[in-house]
Amino acid sequence: LLYTIKFEGIMMYAESPEWSDIVPIPLPHNDKDPVVQIMYSDRFKDVYSYMAAIMEKKEYSHRALLLTNDAIECNTANYTVWHYRREILRHLKMDLKEEMEFSASVIEEQPKNYQVWHHRRCLIEMSGDHSLELELTAESLSQDNKNYHAWDHRQWVVQQYNVWDKELEYVDELLALDLRNNSAWNHRYFVIENSEGWSSETVARELEYAASFIRKAPNNESPWNYANGIIKKNKLRYSDFPKLKELCTSLYESHVPSNFVLSTLADIHIEAENKEAAMEIFEEMKEKDSIRVNYWTFRLQQLQGS
Repeated sequence: LLYTIKFEGIMMYAESPEWSDIVPIPLPHNDKDPVVQIMYSDRFKDVYSYMAAIMEKKEYSHRALLLTNDAIECNTANYTVWHYRREILRHLKMDLKEEMEFSASVIEEQPKNYQVWHHRRCLIEMSGDHSLELELTAESLSQDNKNYHAWDHRQWVVQQYNVWDKELEYVDELLALDLRNNSAWNHRYFVIENSEGWSSETVARELEYAASFIRKAPNNESPWNYANGIIKKNKLRYSDFPKLKELCTSLYESHVPSNFVLSTLADIHIEAENKEAAMEIFEEMKEKDSIRVNYWTFRLQQLQGS
């Protein structure tokens, strides 16, 4: 009952004999003369006036838990209600299995709600059970593969509980569906950065991995950012990875229309102190990429002044 009750056909708390001992605190609680009056529904005012009274009384009971159920239904973004709900769960020492199911149902309906994802994290910390989280986040990301809240939760779980072993495989699955999924590329970097690290073997493997996607779609920014990010973040040199230069040169000579090919090739020339070749590319970019003409002019002026 605590987890399935709905508004329809439910008696107002003000009319319920079970709540006759509580004196509700009317809305608004802190502002007696608001500039703009919020048009709360009667149901909302009823629920939250009793919610305020229960919280002031510090009542941690089963009926209070039921009340938070209705308060969350009225406004799932109310952080204070979620916090108070957890306090009730702690005081009553309740089995959190049903609460995990409840939070999952809210996530399914509102997958971009900050408060319910935070509640979910707190429940895991309370129970120590993270066994359902990878499946939960995968389901959420199947609906929206850029859902920041789901990604943040997944990354917290794999890092907090050291469950990295299947994450690269998961990224492979996502990129097979959408090779432009920049969130999946970001997650791949996060996983390697925080697990195996960037050994020379890993760097070589991952640069080839990125190159395989570049060959499929040279105008896809994500693998270019991934490859360049690996090199720059680890303070490596392009000259140590001749295959990347070969790839860029091949695409350029094949007249593949990609800003990313030219930009990376320019960086390779700059590292090799071949200023003239890099400046030629920036001049070319000024012609081809009118939207970013100021940026390419800036890059050109940097070289001219160095």
